Formats: sequence, structure tokens, C-alpha cells
Amino acid sequence: MTAAAHRHVGLTAAAAAERLTAEGPNALAQAGRRSTVAIVLDVLREPMLALLLAGGGAYLLLGDLAEALILLAFATFSVVVTVVQEARTEHVLEALRDLSAPRALVIRDGARMRIAGREVVRDDLMVLEQGDRVAADAVLVEAADLQTDESLLTGESLPVGKTVAAEGPVPDIRRPGGEGQPFVYSGSLVTRGTGIARVIATGPRSEIGRIGQALATLDTEAPRLRRETTRIVTWCAAGGATVALLVVLLTGFLRGGWIEAILAGIAIGMSMLPEEFPVVLTVFLAMGAWRIGKVGVLTRRAAAIETLGSATVLCTDKTGTLTENRMSVAELWLPSGETLALGPGVTVPEAYRGLIETAALASAVEPTDPMEIALHAARGAAPQPGASRGALVHSYALRPELLAVSNIWDDGAALVLAAKGAPEAIAALCHLPPEPFAEMTAAIEAMAVRGIRVLAVATAAPRDRDWHETQHGYDYDLCGLVGLADPLRASVPGAVAECRGAGIRVVMITGDYAATARSIADQAGLAAGDVLTGAELAALDDARLAERLKRVTVFARIMPEQKLRIVQAFKADGEIVAMTGDGVNDAPSLKAAHIGIAMGRRGTDVAREASSIVLIEDDFGAIVQAVRLGRRIYDNIRKAMSFIFAVHVPIAGLALLPLVFGLPVLFGPIHIALLEMVIDPVCALVFEAESGEDDIMRRRPRDPSETLFSVAMVVWSVFQGCAAFATLALVFVVERSTGMSDTELRALMFFALVAEIIALILVNRAFGSSIGQAVARANAALRYVLGAIASVTVLILFVPQSQALLKFGSIRWSDMALALGLGMVLLILLEGCKPLVRHLLARLVPAGTRGLAATA
Repeated sequence: MTAAAHRHVGLTAAAAAERLTAEGPNALAQAGRRSTVAIVLDVLREPMLALLLAGGGAYLLLGDLAEALILLAFATFSVVVTVVQEARTEHVLEALRDLSAPRALVIRDGARMRIAGREVVRDDLMVLEQGDRVAADAVLVEAADLQTDESLLTGESLPVGKTVAAEGPVPDIRRPGGEGQPFVYSGSLVTRGTGIARVIATGPRSEIGRIGQALATLDTEAPRLRRETTRIVTWCAAGGATVALLVVLLTGFLRGGWIEAILAGIAIGMSMLPEEFPVVLTVFLAMGAWRIGKVGVLTRRAAAIETLGSATVLCTDKTGTLTENRMSVAELWLPSGETLALGPGVTVPEAYRGLIETAALASAVEPTDPMEIALHAARGAAPQPGASRGALVHSYALRPELLAVSNIWDDGAALVLAAKGAPEAIAALCHLPPEPFAEMTAAIEAMAVRGIRVLAVATAAPRDRDWHETQHGYDYDLCGLVGLADPLRASVPGAVAECRGAGIRVVMITGDYAATARSIADQAGLAAGDVLTGAELAALDDARLAERLKRVTVFARIMPEQKLRIVQAFKADGEIVAMTGDGVNDAPSLKAAHIGIAMGRRGTDVAREASSIVLIEDDFGAIVQAVRLGRRIYDNIRKAMSFIFAVHVPIAGLALLPLVFGLPVLFGPIHIALLEMVIDPVCALVFEAESGEDDIMRRRPRDPSETLFSVAMVVWSVFQGCAAFATLALVFVVERSTGMSDTELRALMFFALVAEIIALILVNRAFGSSIGQAVARANAALRYVLGAIASVTVLILFVPQSQALLKFGSIRWSDMALALGLGMVLLILLEGCKPLVRHLLARLVPAGTRGLAATA
């Protein structure tokens, strides 16, 4: 290598400096990066956060310090979490820059020198050695047994061999992946051999740079749930403000008591202010991130939790995601025709141990190549009795004209030559007759169909130490074939089965070969379907691709920009797309997908930063648990929202009812605030802690066009609220007609309303109808809330000062029994109505949103 290096002069220092100035550093541009201050300002413009802050300020002005502090605390929490998450996403391109610009050994002015990767320029000569990270795209001018791992760019699980470029101009079309290329690519790793390469592309013009540019142009979609909630909150706030202003004006003009009118307006405004909506969204997603973290999934963007529960398509990479990203010996074949499939618990018979021993002897003593590591591991697991390695005395490297390597060992008694390589190369060395060659070819084809990479192994006995110039100078005997495979993760088949049972379509997108990809897909349990290669995909326009997507389950030999195109095509077809990956090549598609899922241990920083969630332990099965939790969280958000809609109807109704009858205001701001202190923890804690529905992983994903605040949910919620208000209004009218005093009536209606709020909690705990389930379903948070309500009730009943503060009259036990009875009646009525309401909604709601009738 040294002599070869001296034949090259490389650029002069002056020419390199001039080119660096003209073309820029070998790094990605940092345009568009936001500062922390800019992120904070963007967050503060979020309408939902503004509502939280406005609500907290309003309560502060009203003197309700506790409620104000609660809302302001939620607002602060939301700001901090959002800013941290947004700041982390800004590191995506930074991580990509770090990976794309390692240090490099170059030849300048005829001498080797090590420089920073960002200083490499076009036409520099890079010296490549085992273990080096390639600093820029380059074409090889010299190579000796050179192999590179390009999995970060292609997804291929194995290193690929490189050859020296032919004379003439460099081709314009070049893509990572595949054997025999003269190109090496920035970000790839040299796993074997040495070489000298002339740089042809740096920075954004390299393959990894093109990925970075694609990543920079992608915008993360605003979460659909947040958009919907912001819209409904704005409407409710506007409606509540309008009603409150109308109440103030009507009361003031009709009665002349402006102080009373203002108090009534404040009470109405507080009763209709939907501050629980942003509280629910903030708390549920924060708690959801914590719960999902307990199963080994790190949530980088909380909104992805809700989206994950609605995923309809899961696009998964093969290498390192479905497979373990390590090679292992999977099958052995002997020239006698005997075959042995290896696996957990399989004992290797004596007849096969010589084959494994010879394959290991033909490998490097300290291997770095994944296949050679696997061969040494197999040798250690099944050693050949009496085998003596001795000392390595001579080696023959892999050559373009002969894809085989040979090592000669001397144990002091005899010389042994061990060879391995491509089957056709070993067959040529063994001079196999036609019939044995046909038998070997049939065995190779059988393994290849199952996605197994095949090496042939042979041995020879050198007569003396006068080594021949090439491997062809020895008489070889075929030992057999060794099949290697990247094994499937043990958790994958079960996880794929659960995804399919939940109506999630799983497709594989990989840079590997079609036969290998199809084999892994079959082992993983993916649905039967077409295999579409990158070359075939490139020939399809968008319309024809959309048609093919319906039948394809495996995409093979796919380039990075094609992964992105596939994800975007699924999105254009209305699918909610989750994408898994771990390499640099996955980053654009991870960011473009609705939910990007990166591998934590094997994944690159680029992939992790571009993703929405990260599998901490690289456990594909954790995706299913995250989907289950995502669906549960979304269900619980719907339950909480349904309760919020329902509970505000009787509160607002009782605030308005006295105005209709010309009576004093029933509830003032202090009563509404006290009720809100019940409602807020119920929304934020009780419904968040509800366990999942029994059919949560048997139902299909919800329609992507389905809205959270659907007609079905609003109708059912308003029905609940109207039923509660109707019973309360009936009691109010009856008791008022019997001459009950205003203070006694206020106390009765307050406790009756609390009882009905508890009934609404129990009704909305589950979508199905079951009084037993509504009452007995385990929920520790509900027990604590009910205990707090009971404590406050006792405090009011037995502390006269609290009754005076609330302007309550004497409270009879019969009144308390009536209040509890109203709650029980409402619970029984609504549970009994659930099947009927669901049936009616299923007939009235349009077919596209009919699935939401289940909320009733």
C-alpha cells in the first residue's frame, strides 16, 4: 500500500485551499435552524396555550388563586415540554453533519496527512483502511480486498465488495449498494481491505448530503388532535363569551341590578369556559409518554402517541428492525447431499463440524466482517474434537477475478489450506465435475430462496512452503456449503400478527435483494402480496404507484429517496403511516411519516432525531404495546371530552335557569370554581387512568378522516347533559313551588349536581353499557377523587362557616338522599339508553364517520 500511495501526488495544499473556498466545506448547510428564543416565541403563539394562559389570568383577576395556579402550571408545563421537544428536533441536521464529516487521511503534495472531514475537497485522494469512516463520495483508483458497510445508506445487511474504476470518465449515475462498484460513499464504513479513492462529491452534493437536503425540506405535520381541539376550544370560548355578555346585558337592563348581572355573567362564563380541553390534552399526552416509556418506548413528540393509535400502515425496515442486524450460520450442506438447519437447541453432528472448522480457518484470526464473526461463533459453539489450528503462515486475499480467500496453517506436523468464497469460485478451484456441480447449485438455489447467503468451503494440503503465486496452484476438495442469515428477531412474528389483528397493514421497505426480503417477510408473517423493486418503482408514475400500493407487501432494493416517495404515496392515499428505521437512509422517511419510529440501540443519531418515538431496546414488539397504549389514550381522551361536553350542560343550565324564572342567581363564581375543582381532576386523572376497552386490539384503526369531536360524540354528550339538566330542573321547579328558601334550594341543587357529575363520570368510563362495569371497574384515581368529594361534602355538612361562605341553608338528610337518588336515576337511565342511542346514531351518522357511533 505504501508503494502504491507514493505513485499518487494528490492535490497541492494551495489548490485544496482554493477549492475549499470556492465549493465550501464538506458539511451540510445549517440554514433554517431556529434558536431557542425563536422556538419559545413559536410555542407561545399556539392558540391552545394562549387559552390556558388567558384562563389562568382570568381566574387570577377573579381572585381564584388556586384555579389560576393550576391553569398556569399546566401552561408552564406545556411550554417547557414543547420547547425541549422542538429544540431536540433541531439537532437532526447537526447529527447528520457530524456523521458525514469524519476525519480523513488524504494525500496532498505527495504526502499523507490527516485532516478534518469538513476540509476534504473534490479531487482529494483519500487513503482508506479497515475501520475508517469514509469522509466523502469517491471513486476508487486502487483497492485491495476492499469492502464497505453501506447499511446506513442502503439498508443492506452485509458489506459489499469494491473494485477499481475502469479507465475513462466517471459515470454520472451512481447509487450505493450492490457488489463490484468502484464508488465509496460518505458515511459508510470500511470493514475490510485498503484502497485509495479520488473524491468526486462533498457536502450537500454527496449521497448523504442529498438525504440531508431532503430532510431539511420536510416539515413535520401539525398534530391533527391539537388542530381539532384548538378549533373546538375557540368555538366554545367564543360561544361562552357571547352567552355571558348576553346574560349581563339582559339581567342589567331587565332587573337593573348590574352587580348581580356581572356576577351572573361571570358564573355563566366560568361554567362554559372550556379550559379542561387543553388541560386534558396536555396531561393525557404527558402521562401517555410516561406510560409508553415504561414499555421501552421513548416519546419525542407527545402528539405521536395519539397518532400511533390510529396508524393504518406500518412501513418497516428489514435490517436491524425485523432482523437482529448480525449474521449467524443458518444451514450447512455436505457434498454427500446431507443438510443441517441450525437453530436454538440444535446440536451439530460430528460430520458437519469439519465444515465449520475449515470455514473458520479460512477467516481472519480477529474478524471484523459480520460473516467471519458468525463463522468463528459457530466454531466456538461446535468445536471439532482434536482440531489443532497451529499458526497462520500464508494468506491469499480476495481478488476481482477470483472471489475466494485462502489461509494456510501450520500445526507443526502438516500444512492445511482452508478456503472459502463465492460458490462458483470454490467450484472452479475444486474442478467440480458437472454432476456434483449441479447438486451444489441446487442446494445454493434452495438456500437463496429462503434469503440465506451462501459460502462454499474447500480444503487442500500444500506439499511444501514454496507458496504458489495464486490459489489455483493447489488441489482442493470441496468441504460443503455454509448458509448465513441475518436472523429474525424473536418478538417479530407475534408483533406482526397483533398488528394485522388490529387492522394495521405491515409492509417491508428494504435495500436488500428481493429474494432475501420476501423470505424474511414470510418468516415475520407479513401478508402475502407482490414484491416491488426499486427499479420497477422508478418506472411508475404516481398514479400507477398508488394502484400498485394496494397489492405490495415488500419493497426491495429501494433507495433512500424512494423510501420517502413510498411514505408520501401512502399518505396521499389517506393512510396514517408509521415508519420504522435505524439508518441515515431512513431519516427523511421517518420525518415525513405521521409516526417515525427509530431504533434506540442500533439506530443512528440522525434516525433518532428525525423520529417521533424511539424503541429504547430495539424491540419490535414494543411497537404493538405502544399502539395499544396509543389507542387506549385516544379512547380515554374521547371519554374525557364526552364528559366535558356533558357536564357543562347542567352547570350552564342551572346558572341560566333562575334568570328565566326571575329568581336570584343560584350559583356564583365560588360555586362554579368549587365544581371545577371536581371536574378538572376527573378529566385529567380519572379518565387518563382508565384501562383499555376489551376490543382495543381487535378493532380496525379509526378512519383517518374521522374527527375527534364528531357529530355522534357531541350528540351523545349533549343528550347526557340534557338528561342531567332535565332531572335537576324538575327538582328545582317542584321544590321552588313548595316554598323552599333560596339558600336551601341552592344547597340541594349543588349536591344534586355533584351527584349527577359522579353519574356522568361513571357513564363515560366505558363505551359499552354495564352498570356493574361502570361502578366496579378498577381505577385508583377514581377512588381518590370520590374520597376527596366525600371529604369536602362532610366539611360542608358539618362546618357552619363553610355553609355561610357558600350561602347554603340548612341541609336535611332527606335532601341529601334526594340528591343521591337523582345521581342513581341518571346513571341507570343513561346506561340503559346506550344501546338505543348507538343504534340511532349508526343510522343517522354518515357512513364515513359511522365508526364513531361506538362512543355512544
